[in-house]
Amino acid sequence: MSFGDPNNPYGQQQAQPGYPAQNPQGVPPQYGYPPYPQQPYGAHPGMNSNLGTGIPPLAHWGQRVGAYLLDGLIILGPMYALGFIDLANSDDPATAGPGPFFVVGLLYAVGMGFFQLYREGKTGQTTGKKVLGISLRREADGSTLGFGMALVRKLAHFLDSIACYIGWLWPVWDAKNQTFADKVCSTVVIQVGKG
Repeated sequence: MSFGDPNNPYGQQQAQPGYPAQNPQGVPPQYGYPPYPQQPYGAHPGMNSNLGTGIPPLAHWGQRVGAYLLDGLIILGPMYALGFIDLANSDDPATAGPGPFFVVGLLYAVGMGFFQLYREGKTGQTTGKKVLGISLRREADGSTLGFGMALVRKLAHFLDSIACYIGWLWPVWDAKNQTFADKVCSTVVIQVGKG
């Protein structure tokens, strides 16, 4: 005995147009909201689940700070050391002006700053980043930035400082560990092998 649809031999009624579908006999109705999608193991809520698919592990804040401090020491250390030599050689340190050693140190700092910027754009790593095993990359495709975009990112670090330096701390709680400059320039800092 067949009533209705020949493809439905057990006689379960199909939903009528304009009326909600009913549960089959013996299945209790489901109340409440649909089930919440589960996060992958180890992920915290709000974390972008696409990060783990093709991007290497992101550099944590400590690695970034360490690389920044090491780069600052490499760039500014010799300039200050040569400046102190000038200061020690002067007759009256209170009235001493910049001497020849300080000028050489200043030229070194400017040259080394541009060299580090060139390396960051070309390879993604300054000397400090290379020692700590991290690299600066484009967020979209993982390629290096190039000198021009690395310079723009360096200038964009002004945004990190303007809001009470909160942009420098932003990677601590950001899902992609990005500063404001990283967000503006669409870059990420990733972990790579040391050396």
